[in-house]
Amino acid sequence: MQGRLSAWLVKHGLVHRSLGFDYQGIETLQIKPEDWYSIAVISYVYGYNYLRSQCAYDVAPGGLLASVYHLTRIQYGVDQPEEVCIKVFAPRTNSRIPSVFWIWKSADFQERESYDMLGISYENHPRLKRILMPESWLGWPLRKDYITPNFYEIQDAH
Repeated sequence: MQGRLSAWLVKHGLVHRSLGFDYQGIETLQIKPEDWYSIAVISYVYGYNYLRSQCAYDVAPGGLLASVYHLTRIQYGVDQPEEVCIKVFAPRTNSRIPSVFWIWKSADFQERESYDMLGISYENHPRLKRILMPESWLGWPLRKDYITPNFYEIQDAH
């Protein structure tokens, strides 16, 4: 069964994979990194004008990394906004996904956090740098194959 966005993408020949619906009935789509920016622009034009959240996770040790976008279509006079979840999977080595900062400004800190914790590089992000960890930190703490150092240096405690 296809949701409204998936049916619209199929109708217009845009490549994606439907992952079905979650327990709340929210449609979930899988998009390739190279197709993500154009589909993000199309989603915005289609009416998904609000990025509710962006997060990322490590699928499996040594496996793919996923960047997840929860988009909402907010319209005046509509009590139940339409939502969609889009997952963009990237390889662990050289994980690059186009940034959607220029479409939804709320992606700014969320993409930076995903970069900081998992090492996903968001292309064309204006300030992609660490946001939680010190700039000198080595590695990506939320990757499943991350080896925790046995020391912690207290930075400025002021």
